[in-house]
Parts: sequence; structure tokens; C-alpha cells
Amino acid sequence: EVDFWIIPIIQGFVQIEELVVNYSESSDDDKSSPETPPQESTCVDDVHPTFLVALISRRSRHRAGMRYKRRGVDKNGNVANYVETEQLIHVHNHTLSFIQTRGSVPVFWSQVGYRYNPRPRLDRSENETVSCFRAHFEEQLKHYKKQVIINLVDQAGREKIIGDAYLKQVLLYNNANLTYVSFDFHEHW
Repeated sequence: EVDFWIIPIIQGFVQIEELVVNYSESSDDDKSSPETPPQESTCVDDVHPTFLVALISRRSRHRAGMRYKRRGVDKNGNVANYVETEQLIHVHNHTLSFIQTRGSVPVFWSQVGYRYNPRPRLDRSENETVSCFRAHFEEQLKHYKKQVIINLVDQAGREKIIGDAYLKQVLLYNNANLTYVSFDFHEHW
């Protein structure tokens, strides 16, 4: 009987926009040429020329906290500052969805101190981490079936210890529904 008093809310972001995609067969160079006469833009579909695009980000209530204060995984497999972002595109009575999740590396680690970018450290052993890492990804796979992990941790600098621990846990978990990709921004800077 208390449902009347409960208001469901999310901590996150929602934006919905209606978009029209116009294009013509000519290239961008042709469009900007002074010799090219102006052409009327044609739409992808004259009957239904609009797309409805929605972006929804939902932050988890588990292990929320300030950066540098809340890191890693907890004993239940919840990672710090976990966010699920869903992109929805609705066109011609069809809805397409793409979901991306992000969160702290699911091992026991922390950063101590207030100075800029404190050095990370591992707080528990590899064996102590296995069950919590497994709990995290079992929950992920229950919801999403398959996942591509993109590890954005610096692979050569001060964060290397965290990246190595992450890869080791992925290898120990050895699940065919996980694909692991390491992407180091510093190499592509």
C-alpha cells in the first residue's frame, strides 16, 4: 500500500531528439565548389524523414563515490562508478538499441592521497579477487549475454599494475562470451 508514495528515479541523464538526415549524391568537395550550382537537398525517405534518437545514462547506486576515493570492485562484484548508457534510434516503426557500460576495473585496488593522479595499488591478492571478478561478469553476462571489454588503462605507466591484474583475471575467468581489447590512449595521442 506504500507504492503510491514511492517515486522511481534514476541518477543519470536522458535526452531525446528528433533528427532529419539530408544528403545528396555529390561529395562535400562538389558542394563547396563555386562552379557547382546549388542543389536542393534530398531526404533519405520523403514519407518518414525523421529519426527519433534517445540517449539514456543510468548510474548505479552500488559503489558510487568520488573519483580517487572509490575504486575497484567490492565483495559482491559491484564496481565503482558504474554507468550504463543506452542509445536508442527509432525509425520506420523500428527501434534499435546499443548499450555501453563503464565502471572501475573489477579488481581490488585503490589510490591513496589527494594529489593529482595518485599511484594506484592492488589491495588484495589475485586469488582473493577471483570470486568478486567472477560475480561482476556473471551479472553483466546475465543482462547482456556477450560483452566486449575495452580496457582503457595506461598499459605502460603508473596504471600498468591495474591493467595487468585486469588481464590476468579475464584470462582466469576464461569465458567465451567476453572479448578483451586493450586500447592505450597514450599510444594514439
